[in-house]
Amino acid sequence: MTRRRMSTALTTVALAAVTLAAPPAAGPSPAVAAGARPASRPAAAPDWSVALVDSTMTRYTPSTIGNWSYPVGLYLYGQYLTYRRTHEARYLTYIKEYVDRFVKSDGSMDQPFNSLDSMQAGRLLVILHHETGDDRYRKAAKKIRDRLDTFPRTSDGGFWHADTASRANQLWADGVYMVNPFLVEYGKEFGDRAYADDEAAKQLSLYGSHLQVAGGLLKHAYDESKSVSWADPRTGLAPEHWCRAVGWYSMAITNVLDAIPADHPRRARLLKIFRKLAAGLEKYQDPATGRWFQVIDKGGSSGNWTETSCSSMFTYALDRGARRGYLDPHYTAVARRGYQGVLAKLSVGTDGRTRLADISEGTNVGDYAYYIARTRATNDFHGLGAFLIMNEQLRGD
Repeated sequence: MTRRRMSTALTTVALAAVTLAAPPAAGPSPAVAAGARPASRPAAAPDWSVALVDSTMTRYTPSTIGNWSYPVGLYLYGQYLTYRRTHEARYLTYIKEYVDRFVKSDGSMDQPFNSLDSMQAGRLLVILHHETGDDRYRKAAKKIRDRLDTFPRTSDGGFWHADTASRANQLWADGVYMVNPFLVEYGKEFGDRAYADDEAAKQLSLYGSHLQVAGGLLKHAYDESKSVSWADPRTGLAPEHWCRAVGWYSMAITNVLDAIPADHPRRARLLKIFRKLAAGLEKYQDPATGRWFQVIDKGGSSGNWTETSCSSMFTYALDRGARRGYLDPHYTAVARRGYQGVLAKLSVGTDGRTRLADISEGTNVGDYAYYIARTRATNDFHGLGAFLIMNEQLRGD
């Protein structure tokens, strides 16, 4: 769809609350009633992306879905992927109406961007500039890009998780997804690839160097000062492999490999990190469900449970990595098991709306007992967004 057509659609398509279509009433066709033998056809698989987006748009308007935040940004990015496939204009209208709550007519935003988390929804600014050509989205996105010039870093150049005393000197695996996919997309849209591609690749490499351990998995976080309560006094590492933190990293490294040139000097290093990570994920995939545990490597420990958002993230990254040649082709089968495992957590309620279960709420860095005690939410945006990204990657299989 061209920008002109999209602009027209955005001004003419009204946001409408929708409900899922009810299945047709059961009953024989006229041919069957007359005694004819019906043709045998496999039932069409539901379009779960459309069902989930329609359900969520029914539950929330662009005004009530939440403030500027990374969980809402993640979900709406997944909604955009569904729009790209379906060309359902109201999906993009909804995203625009959400973003326009925060972007003023001159392109300014009341956001200090003092954390990586606050930057993730910046992907929506790049998307809306691409779809509409409105320059105020470029101005808003540039505020994030310019903030990176002054954002605090570790001694080797890694972005702190946030510009606050409680996050000083810390690298969280979550953070690479909050800024680096935005960065490479910004660079492509606005002609800043020389900086953006190299910075994103550098961040993924640095974070991988600090967080990845023997066996390929990543610890949740690293404290360069080794002084925070959760940090190992020798290594500075957090004690556990929290699944969604590793999921964020797995998606980010996939996105950055998709974006940077084939001859980028850090590409080989990123591929090595990704392949080690994939081997670790395959090792700890739950054979009974195809999903991954909240604390990845302790599936047999008391109280641990399989978590839906990270399982979606790993499924996406492994499938895309295999199909793009970053990983061995056999990982498509690993991803297929993950996909079926996540679909088992999706259902439709009596109201006709989708329900996605067992999604961990937002999480700090902690110990084993802390992670397994996190609330297991239904329809949390972390899980909805990850599901849409995964489903748009695998649904056609």
